[in-house]
Amino acid sequence: MGEQDAEVVEDPEAAEAERLDPEVAERRRAALAHVRTFGDPVLRSEARPVEVFDGELRAEIARMGGLMEDALGIGLAATQLGALRRVLVYRVEHSSPVNVLVNPELEWAGKDEEWMQEGCLSLPGVTVDVERPIHVRVRAQDGRGEPLIVEASGLEARVIQHEMDHLDGVLILDRTPRDQRKEAMRILRELDAA
Repeated sequence: MGEQDAEVVEDPEAAEAERLDPEVAERRRAALAHVRTFGDPVLRSEARPVEVFDGELRAEIARMGGLMEDALGIGLAATQLGALRRVLVYRVEHSSPVNVLVNPELEWAGKDEEWMQEGCLSLPGVTVDVERPIHVRVRAQDGRGEPLIVEASGLEARVIQHEMDHLDGVLILDRTPRDQRKEAMRILRELDAA
């Protein structure tokens, strides 16, 4: 976490929005209005497998990709939008296409792990350290139901694991050391009170 002046507690999300182009900032605010935030019970719910691969599902995936992009996020799970479906989208490089994983299952995770700071669109203003495997292999389906296998490393592996956690009702608060969880809860209470 970055150092903050002891007397001034700044909302990092609001500060970032102020630095953005006004049009980008407005699109971000509008997109974030669709994202469920800490305290919403859907974030603690387990998503159900997708069984029907139709135009409605593909429209939901496209909407998720658009909201993720407008919110300036790099990953988004359906549960964060209130849909209990095992669907996630992500993109680790701005110029890359949006990736979709439907019904993802972790098939393999390497033994090497690393700590890294993670934030979450559902936990505004919170950044905590999370330890995750550096390499993973995930079996999933695309938006048409075709099988996929994704072998990912580094940031891509981290984002996939973060979003898969959402599909199981797990938040980064559950994976961070106790002292950081307590600090994150304080920040969330202050933002809620403001």
